[in-house]
Formats: sequence, C-alpha cells, structure tokens
Amino acid sequence: MAEGNSPSRKVPQLNQRILSSLSRRSVAAHPWHDLEIGPGAPAIFNVVVEITKGSKVKYELDKKTGLIMVDRVLYSSVVYPHNYGFIPRTLCEDGDPMDVLVLMQEPVIPGCFLRAKPIGLMPMIDQGEKDDKIIAVCADDPEFRHISNLSELSPHRLNEIRRFFEDYKKNENKEVAVNEFLPASDAQEAIQKSMDIYAEHIMYNLRK
Repeated sequence: MAEGNSPSRKVPQLNQRILSSLSRRSVAAHPWHDLEIGPGAPAIFNVVVEITKGSKVKYELDKKTGLIMVDRVLYSSVVYPHNYGFIPRTLCEDGDPMDVLVLMQEPVIPGCFLRAKPIGLMPMIDQGEKDDKIIAVCADDPEFRHISNLSELSPHRLNEIRRFFEDYKKNENKEVAVNEFLPASDAQEAIQKSMDIYAEHIMYNLRK
C-alpha cells in the first residue's frame, strides 16, 4: 500500500455512561454527596456500608474519590459485630458523615447501600473527640425490621457492641470511651442535626 494511503484507525466509542460522567455528573458518583438520604429520614434512611459484619479490615470512604479504601487491618483480635457504614448527606462535628452500625441477618459487601431504621444512639469519645454511633436495624430484614428501640435487644448484644468499640483500638494505644446508650428518639435527633449541619455546609460553600 502506498505511503500516506494507510486506512484510518477506527476510534472506539466511549461508553455512554463514561461519557456522561465526564461531561456532567448525571449519575450517583460519590456516595456521600450524590446518594440521597431518603424521603423518610431521619426515621428511615439510606446507609452506605463500608465494613462487613465479621470483618477485621477497617474500610472507609475516601472523601476525595468516593471509593471505599482499606484504612487498616485492626490491631486487636476482634471483628466488626455488625455491618458498619455512614449516612449520606450528613455531617458531624468531626467532619465526617454520621456513622451507623446496622443489625441484620447477613453480612453485605462494602460499597452497597441499604435502608435502615434507628433504634438507639451510642455516645462515644474517640481520643478526646466526640464520635457518636447510630445503632440501627435493616428496614428490609424480616428478622430485625420490627425492632424499634434498644430495649428490645438482649443485654448481651449491647454488651458485645460496647466491648468491641472499647477494645478495637487498644493495641494502637488509642483511648475510646463508650457512654450509656440512648433511645431511638435521641438517635433521630442526632441524625436530623447532622442533616442540618450538612445542608448548612453546602449552602455556605455555594455562597463562596
């Protein structure tokens, strides 16, 4: 074939989803900001699961990319007693979204989201900073969805949850204090407050 007459190479077409995400954010790309909390919040809300029940790996949201990253493997010989994650479009005093421990029958994969119902609040101080956790049940699990308050759980289960958070950082020489559990009404108030702080933060940044 003569020089200069080589056939032009066919340029592969970009997948429409990729093209859309490059030009405008029309898909839920960041689980903290793009996933809605749900119309029933704070009574029923979405939770993005970061850590699977039974895992010794501490996964967490990478705030910049929206991906779930490996933060560390726990130093202590303990595993997460239940699925653990965060509530989208919330913001707490520590600069993170609201944390949630979700009671349900099965472990679920990191990065998925589910509907949850708050049944209590676990006030916690992590290295001198407030780091409260919502205790919730999966709203679509027939074994747990009927539970409405911590008083319906066995004392052993609550002790197990408390002990995990008291112990999981001990081998890192980090101090964690868990205070008395509070009822579902306090949990809903904490969620609503975190929703309000998030909304205020978004409005502030839009004005800049």
